[in-house]
Amino acid sequence: QVQLVESGGGLVQAGGSLRLSCAASGRTFSSYPMGWFRQAPGKEREIVAAITWSGGSTYYADSVKGRFTISRDNAKNTGYLQMNSLKPEDTAVYYCAAQRTYYTSRYSVDLNEYDYWGQGTQVTVSS
Repeated sequence: QVQLVESGGGLVQAGGSLRLSCAASGRTFSSYPMGWFRQAPGKEREIVAAITWSGGSTYYADSVKGRFTISRDNAKNTGYLQMNSLKPEDTAVYYCAAQRTYYTSRYSVDLNEYDYWGQGTQVTVSS
């Protein structure tokens, strides 16, 4: 079983930066692909970024490409989302998630394929 806890959210002005962390319990997290999702009020949850277990391959939604960076430190059982050049439209609750598939060279962009979820952290970008 894996438990995920996000941190690092907050209020920031447009153009600013935040770094989200996703701390995982359970030794198997390091072998799972993980992703970051977000959900704005009145909107569906959407993929932001994903990364393979090794960190060797990443995915970014077009809306964040070039501004956000996903990474992980398996020795610390922690995933990260560095968010730069934030825009008001980035305002949402951000969730990290992990897929229960071992050492696969792929990741999924489908939230239905993720098995473990954190509770979410609020990111608010003011204009």
